[in-house]
Amino acid sequence: MIQLRAGQNIPLTGEVVRFSAKAEAALDVSALVVAENLKVFSSDDFVFYNQPGTAGVALAADGVTITLTEVRADAKAVLLVVSADPAAPARAGGLGPVTATLSENDSATAEFAITPSSGETALICLEVYRRGPAWKLRAVGQGYAGGLAVLLTAHGVEVDGAAPEQADQPGTHTMSGPLAGDAQIAAAGAPLEVGHGLERLWMVFEDAARSAAALVSAREYAVKRLDHELSLAVSDPATRNTPAAEQARSAAQQRHDELVDTAERNHQRDAEQLMGELAAADQVLPPALASWDSPAWDKPSAPSDGIRLGELYALDRGSLRIPYCVPVPLNRPLWIDAESTRAVAPVVGALLARLLATAPQRRTLVDIIDLTDAFGGFTGLLAPVLNGPPITDHADISARLQALVDAAELAELAYTSGAFTPPSEHRVLLAADFPHGYQSSDAQRIGALITRGELIGLSIVIVGANESDSADTTVAMLSQSCRHLPTIGGTPLFDPWTGSAWQLDLDLLPHEPERQARFLRTR
Repeated sequence: MIQLRAGQNIPLTGEVVRFSAKAEAALDVSALVVAENLKVFSSDDFVFYNQPGTAGVALAADGVTITLTEVRADAKAVLLVVSADPAAPARAGGLGPVTATLSENDSATAEFAITPSSGETALICLEVYRRGPAWKLRAVGQGYAGGLAVLLTAHGVEVDGAAPEQADQPGTHTMSGPLAGDAQIAAAGAPLEVGHGLERLWMVFEDAARSAAALVSAREYAVKRLDHELSLAVSDPATRNTPAAEQARSAAQQRHDELVDTAERNHQRDAEQLMGELAAADQVLPPALASWDSPAWDKPSAPSDGIRLGELYALDRGSLRIPYCVPVPLNRPLWIDAESTRAVAPVVGALLARLLATAPQRRTLVDIIDLTDAFGGFTGLLAPVLNGPPITDHADISARLQALVDAAELAELAYTSGAFTPPSEHRVLLAADFPHGYQSSDAQRIGALITRGELIGLSIVIVGANESDSADTTVAMLSQSCRHLPTIGGTPLFDPWTGSAWQLDLDLLPHEPERQARFLRTR
C-alpha cells in the first residue's frame, strides 16, 4: 500500500474504489461530485447521510464507494470529505490526526495521513479525478476551521437553516455543521469564464513537472552510462591508448549525446504544447489568474477560485514558464520573505490587485499595517476598500488586530450555535514589517486569525524576514504555518509531484500610475 504525501497523485486501475477514514474523533464522511471549476452541478452532487447516493457515488456505513464508469460523464472529480460528527462531544483542537484510505476492488491501494494544525473540523482528504480517459487519485488534505458548512460553500453548495434535533439511527451517517433534515442545497453562483480555473493551471504545472523530471532523469542516466562506458574503455592498460579504445570512447560519447538530445527534444515538444495551452487559457481566465497582458483586465471582473503569484521556471530546462497559483480565500497565509518591506512593495501591490479581483460579487475590505509607509505609493487607490487608514504607528496595531479577532470569534459562536451564515465579504489583512514593532500578543492574535479567519472570509498576507527559526515560539510557529514566497534569487521551490526544483519570479505591480490604477481597480 502506498503512503501518500500531500499533493502526490497515483493512477487508479480498478473499476470500483472505496474511501474510508479513521481518527480519534468521531467522523462523518461525505462526497462532492464537481465540475472542472470544482463546484457542484446541482443538489444531486452532494452525497451525505440524507442523500446517500448519486450516479456512481454511494454512501455506506463504512465509507464512500465510487463506481468510476457510472460517474456522470461531465464530472471532473469526486472530492472525499471528513467532518466532525455533531452527535459526538466536541474535541479540543478540531479533528486531530486523520488517516484516509482508498481501496480498489476491495484491496487497500493508498493511505494518506493528515495532521491538521489549526483546529480544522472538516477536511478534503482525497480527490478522485479524471485525466483524459483515465482516473487518478490525489492526496489533498485541505482543512476548514469553519467546518463542513464553509467547505461546502467553497464548492458551490448553499447551506440554509440550522440543524434541528436528530434521532440517532443505527447505520446512519449524520452530517456536521448547520446541515440536517431536509437541508436545502443548490449550485451557487455562475461558473468561471473558463471551467478549469485554478485546477486547469495546476494540471499544466503537473505536466510540466513530470516532463522536467523526465528530462533531469534522462540527463543523469546518460552521464552515469557515459562514465561507466568510458571507464570500461580505459580499464585495460594495454589497450587504453589504442584506436579501439578511442573508438569506444567516441561511441560512448555519441550514445550519451543522442540520449540527451532525444530527452531535450521530448521536453521541448512538451513545453511547446504547454505554452500553447497557457496562451489559450490566458485569453479567457479571470484576471486574478491571468497575466498582466490578458484582455481580462479590460473587462468586468469575473470571480476566481485562485490567484496567480508569479511564474516558475528553470534556466537549464528551456523557456517554459508556469504560472504559480494558490486558492482563495487563502487557505494558508502568504508570507513574503523580505528584509526590506519597501523593496517588495511592487510584489505586495500585485498580490493586492489579484486579491481584489477574485470576488467582484462580494464586498472586499482590506486592513493594512505598514509601519514604514512602504505602500504609500498605491494605497490611495485602495481607499474605497480600506477598513480604516493604513496603520503606520505600532501603538495602533493591537486594536486593529483585536477587532478582526472579535469578528472571527463572533462568527465561531454563531457556527457552534447553529446560526452561522457564510461570510458575505472577502477580507484581507496585510501585516507588513512583522514582527518588528508588534507586541507578542499581536503574534498571538494573528495566530488566532489563522485558525478562525476563514469564518469571516479572511486572507492573510505577512511581510518580513523568515522567522521559522525564531527564538520566540509563537512567532516561529506562526511563520511555519504560512506559505513562504522567496524574494531572493536562487531560492528554489519544489513541486509536489516529482520534487523538481523551480525558481520563482513573483509578479510586480507596474510603476506607471495609469497602469497601477488599471490593475488596482476597486470595482
